[in-house]
Amino acid sequence: MLKRVTAHFVRRGISTFQNRLSKNDGLFRVHPSVSQALAENRPVVALESTIITHGMPYPHNLSTAKEVEAIVRAEGATPATVGLIQGKVHVGLSSEELEHLACSKTSLKVSRRDLPYAISKGISGGTTVSGTMIAAHRAGIPVFVTGGIGGVHRDGENSLDISADLTELGRTPIAVVSAGVKSILDIGRTLEFLETQGVCVATYGMSKNFPAFFSPQSGFTSPYHVCNPEEAAELIAGVLSLGLQSGVLLAVPIPEEHATAGQHIEEAIQTAVAEASAKGIKGRDVTPFILQKVNELTKGKSLQANTALIHNNAMVGSQIACALSKQMNKRNMRGTIHHLGNHPSESQSSTVVIGGVNVDFIAKGKTEKLVFGQTNPGSVCQSFGGVGRNIADSLSRLGHRPLFISAIGTDSHSDAVLNHCKHINTSGVARLEEQRTATYCAVITESGELSLGLGDMDIHEQITEQYVSQFEKQLSSACLVCLDGNIPVSTIDYVCSIAKKYAINVWYEPTDSDKASKPFLSEAWKSLSYLSPNLAELCTMNKNLGIPTPEVLPSSLKDVLSCAMALSRPLLEYVHCLVVTLGAKGVLVCGEYDAGSVNLKPRQQKRRGQLCALYYPALTVTTEETMNVSGAGDSLAGGMMAGILQGLDTDSCVHMGLLAARLSLASPHPISPFLTLDSVDPNKVQTQSWTKPSFMWME
Repeated sequence: MLKRVTAHFVRRGISTFQNRLSKNDGLFRVHPSVSQALAENRPVVALESTIITHGMPYPHNLSTAKEVEAIVRAEGATPATVGLIQGKVHVGLSSEELEHLACSKTSLKVSRRDLPYAISKGISGGTTVSGTMIAAHRAGIPVFVTGGIGGVHRDGENSLDISADLTELGRTPIAVVSAGVKSILDIGRTLEFLETQGVCVATYGMSKNFPAFFSPQSGFTSPYHVCNPEEAAELIAGVLSLGLQSGVLLAVPIPEEHATAGQHIEEAIQTAVAEASAKGIKGRDVTPFILQKVNELTKGKSLQANTALIHNNAMVGSQIACALSKQMNKRNMRGTIHHLGNHPSESQSSTVVIGGVNVDFIAKGKTEKLVFGQTNPGSVCQSFGGVGRNIADSLSRLGHRPLFISAIGTDSHSDAVLNHCKHINTSGVARLEEQRTATYCAVITESGELSLGLGDMDIHEQITEQYVSQFEKQLSSACLVCLDGNIPVSTIDYVCSIAKKYAINVWYEPTDSDKASKPFLSEAWKSLSYLSPNLAELCTMNKNLGIPTPEVLPSSLKDVLSCAMALSRPLLEYVHCLVVTLGAKGVLVCGEYDAGSVNLKPRQQKRRGQLCALYYPALTVTTEETMNVSGAGDSLAGGMMAGILQGLDTDSCVHMGLLAARLSLASPHPISPFLTLDSVDPNKVQTQSWTKPSFMWME
């Protein structure tokens, strides 16, 4: 119960700031890569920019900034370097914006105090620890990595020279990962001040020794320590869940291989501090003077150690951000997943389906033409759909009970969905608080053609990589995994990486032209085994590969088949088999030639034979028989998958799929309740309209 409450508060806190950001007045701008990662609950690491504008000389500052971002990405997180560009706070910077800040000689050093002025004057600048914390928190980023934080200056009890970083940590709930506090500051008083501000301080590692930037030991200890990313993530989640509005300081000691050099640098620092005091240098001029002097005394070694230290912080902070993201996603899901009486062992299915579940409302007109702007006579019925759910439903009714991974809300629709899907293994379906179950409304004509569709499907974005990764064991051992194009791109990429690693077969059902491109935004598509697009979706896939496609799709059967084969050919360099759905015209199966047919069996090795295609006409279904077209394609896919899993020949697999599609068309439900193995057994069901396929060579 405590973990559910924790997850609820953390999620509410982050979503509140994301809502504020989406309604901002134009002063804050979030880079698309950052906003997408946040929307998909993927880990993001905030980075400051004063190290670019004031911490290092050009071009070392630019290269270091890019190296740090690369380290964050390599650890599986999205970097969000924060900076001011012409009076706008940018959370996440482009390469051009990084270059702009790195080259600028007039950039302002922007703390909390300076933000209003910099914005009002349209100034560019680098954000300090406190400035970055404000922007990161507003964007909903809980982890921020920096080199070192400011503190109480020596003689601060008289001068009251205390860094704004400390008060910011006391009022902004962000986890700051740093190398502690530079030894030029009063470390003891800094720790005392942090305690007064209510800031939780912990050293990262096996010791409580509080580091002093270049030295792993400052002579002071932290109140606590955390040993690894998971412990750090638990601490951060605990602090955020309490709603105290104060932050966490995680102090990371300098790596051992740089500690010796660090000791020499500390000696140079003490020399520089004494010289600054002798010359009467005070206030904000002290730190730049000391850093410059130390760099001279160490002949550049301080800059090298500084860079190595920042690199290490970036690595550790990214690992913590990933662990926090994973924990929070698990907490968001855990305790709210309905097992529906399924025994845990049932999650060890040989097949896995990942995709959406919808509550469908099908409105069918009683006339062939519907008139918009007025009430048309018709009937309305509720059913349960979603491409992933439909395919899981088909496979379950045909003797293969796959693990179904999806997400629903905590509304009345979700209760109805779970009750309807008792025959499906829903142990992977997350039930999320404060989310709406997806709904879809289709208006169809008397003949069953779609006239208008409306969908509320935002919850599909919650089927995240982090959530799905909990089922990696099932994915890695599955004989077939099916992906619905409604799930996020990052989830598709993750499953494809698993497919490549473990040589598993993945079937991608694109769902529509827009979503057909998702695997093709990267090299992920090369790990797919089966694709089941229609002709328009097949065009989209080719466009994403830079391959010319027809501006107008053909209409005659001969031209349609010729076009489908031409567009399938480039994809078959990597994809095992394409099932091109042609609606009322039937289906075209393209792949490797095997004994007079297309090889549909799960791929065991790379293609070696020639390519060919088989065209199967659709089974006859009259207009009077057609009740619902929304699940025909999913039934076709599910029927074919069931045949493949049974090891049947290609003709039998396609025949099963066509029979399942015909049952779907004649049912008010996307998947017919009468779908059984016997109802699609080609040897038991007499189909007068069944025609042997037409064979065509593709090479």
